[in-house]
Order: sequence, then structure tokens, then C-alpha cells
Amino acid sequence: MPSAPPPDWILARRRALGDRIRETRNDRKLSQEKLADLAGLDRQAVNRIELGHQAALVDNLFRIARALDVPLRDLFGE
Repeated sequence: MPSAPPPDWILARRRALGDRIRETRNDRKLSQEKLADLAGLDRQAVNRIELGHQAALVDNLFRIARALDVPLRDLFGE
């Protein structure tokens, strides 16, 4: 049986997280492909995370934060 879709507030938080990752990536003048390479992910995974279409694994967020050279908490912006 499929699980229920996440509530709207979770989807909004995913999108906000993705926006901060994208902004930071753009500030660093990195393409999605380059960030993916630095983080050991594929470009499609980075794209899905930035768009909020995928619930990011915490391990992948650690990888992205390290690749962007920012503390993980900066990506959450709270």
C-alpha cells in the first residue's frame, strides 16, 4: 500500500531547502553537474533536491553541504 503524500508544510520546507542549495550553488558559480560531482551524487538527484521533488537523505545533505563548503545548518536557514 502506498504511503500518503507528505503534508503541504513539508513540501514547502523541501522547496525552501532546495532554494537555499540552488542559491548557494549559484553563488559558488557551480553547475548542478559540478555540485553533483563534488558531492558524489548524480545531477538528477541534485535537481530533484533543488526542486523539492525528493526527500533528501541526510547523508546526501551532508555531502552537498561539504561540497558547497557551508555548515549543514546554513542550508536550512533557521
